[in-house]
Amino acid sequence: MRRRPLTRQSARLSAYNGNGRLAPEASEPNDRDFTFLEFFAGGGMARAGLGARWQCLFANDFDDKKSATYENNWGIGTMVTKDVADLTPQDLRSAADLAWASFPCQDLSLAGMGAGLRQGNRSGTFWPFMHLMNQLRTEGRAPRIIVLENVCGTLTSHRGKDFSAIANALQVLNYRFGAIVVDAVHFVPQSRPRLFLLAVAEELAIPAPVLSSEPTFPWHTKALRSAQLRLDEEAAKHWLWWNLPAPRSRETQFSDLVEENPSDLKWHTHEETANLLGMMSDINRQKVEAAKQSGRSIVGTVYKRTRLDSNGQKVQRAEVRFDNVAGCLRTSTGGSSRQLIVLVKGDEVRSRLLSSREAARLMGLPDRYKLPKRYNEAYHLAGDGVVVPVVRHIAQSLLEPILEGNQQKVADVGHPVRAKQ
Repeated sequence: MRRRPLTRQSARLSAYNGNGRLAPEASEPNDRDFTFLEFFAGGGMARAGLGARWQCLFANDFDDKKSATYENNWGIGTMVTKDVADLTPQDLRSAADLAWASFPCQDLSLAGMGAGLRQGNRSGTFWPFMHLMNQLRTEGRAPRIIVLENVCGTLTSHRGKDFSAIANALQVLNYRFGAIVVDAVHFVPQSRPRLFLLAVAEELAIPAPVLSSEPTFPWHTKALRSAQLRLDEEAAKHWLWWNLPAPRSRETQFSDLVEENPSDLKWHTHEETANLLGMMSDINRQKVEAAKQSGRSIVGTVYKRTRLDSNGQKVQRAEVRFDNVAGCLRTSTGGSSRQLIVLVKGDEVRSRLLSSREAARLMGLPDRYKLPKRYNEAYHLAGDGVVVPVVRHIAQSLLEPILEGNQQKVADVGHPVRAKQ
């Protein structure tokens, strides 16, 4: 499908708010307003979203392939490829305003095995990360703000005990904290709700405009409000309701991002498309028939899911949506399938996998972002990341006002100094 020109909004987001760049940063750290550490960094999507005002002092991931992509886009010098449990304060040369941690979600998601935050599993890497934060605090150079990003299943995992454990860990380190649930569909044509927990050091003043006296829609969901009520008394004293403003209306549709002839895969054969349609239930086949009768070229997305048939037997079904919004990108691990595209034009129906570049576009990455050459690696990188314009909105609306309000900048030696006027 032919891409339409970018709208003003999507062009701005693709350019990282107009000033960001995907290259080794030539400017000195003092030229930036804020500093950050990026843990579980993947391809650096949090870094992309934070943008040009932020100087990355350190990045970490345990995956060699992701680290290679990170350095291919951001340059060599900040990435340390190592298990977070093996990091020490000596690996972090400088104090920072922010530590961003999108720790693994496999054991907290609905598609995972429900292992939660137990030590030894993927999501349990949260604990060595917090141990490192505790070591930095002991040295007097803990980050002023910590952001934790994960799936919304974190709120209900182990009947809410995992979320309470995260809150208690932050409270012990003298952070005040609150959470928001942000669906990326407000920014990109992908349904992708994620939990963001923002923790601010107790010594920082928090500007009134970034706080709310009560939970607000849509950022504080029923599940989040219920999780907050389950906190123990001490953690509840540290709780904050963040006041995140509504973003501008999204103008980009999924059809704007679709490639006619992607370089990394081919359209299905007629037989493969027929097999896909044959996996659909009556309701989903009716959606396809309605698209045929519309007289327009319509693109939809498909996920294969395991469902129970009328006899109670598990069968694989293909479920399609034609609302010009993609389903949530997932990695192929944990029982999840890759997303497919269905293009309907009259009686003609074509199908194929979502391309890696389309996946990157759904994450808010510009086309100049260098993806891994292998399809599986590129798709996994995108599905395992954080949506770029979501990070930018949180940074612009909450993180930057908090740091600006304190009119201080953290020096490399770890002591707060008065910022330049």
